[in-house]
Amino acid sequence: MTGYSSSDLAGGWEFKILRSATGQFGKPEQLRRALEEEGRAGWVLVEKFDDKRLRLKRPASTRAGDPVMGAGAGGGVDPYRTTFGMSENRLGLTIAGIVIGTIALAGLIAFIATR
Repeated sequence: MTGYSSSDLAGGWEFKILRSATGQFGKPEQLRRALEEEGRAGWVLVEKFDDKRLRLKRPASTRAGDPVMGAGAGGGVDPYRTTFGMSENRLGLTIAGIVIGTIALAGLIAFIATR
């Protein structure tokens, strides 16, 4: 992984990790979309760790434009979001719902079959 240089740390940069619970960064069109959205807030790609994580940086001075972005000028992207696409919590709830629904359906089929 790329380390932070002393010029990065002393040069007024801020960093963040953007995560995708479903590995969206493995799809070129989704990676491009994420970087375009983040770019509106001044974030640039430092490193792609894998299909689920990106490291981004931007000049700390860019924060001054953040309230304007929230008003819609930047497309309504939260400059401090850390997830892209479905969150891990929503993914977990979706999987749990599918499992519970499948079990209930299997139970219903078994009940009907025994009548």
